[in-house]
Amino acid sequence: MLIIPVKEGESIEKALKKFKRKVEKTGLIRELRNRQKYTKPSVERREEIKKAIYSNGFRQPQD
Repeated sequence: MLIIPVKEGESIEKALKKFKRKVEKTGLIRELRNRQKYTKPSVERREEIKKAIYSNGFRQPQD
């Protein structure tokens, strides 16, 4: 559970901004979106390999 301390006289907009920032940092929304559908472990592994190959292409100089 996220707790956002609100100071005396602080606007609701500022507190809401703090809350949104904290939720983003924890990755809660991303996890909820991933849990909406089941993906098999083999598919997850395949996606990880594809991402690694893609990002590795940027790191290696091309001749």
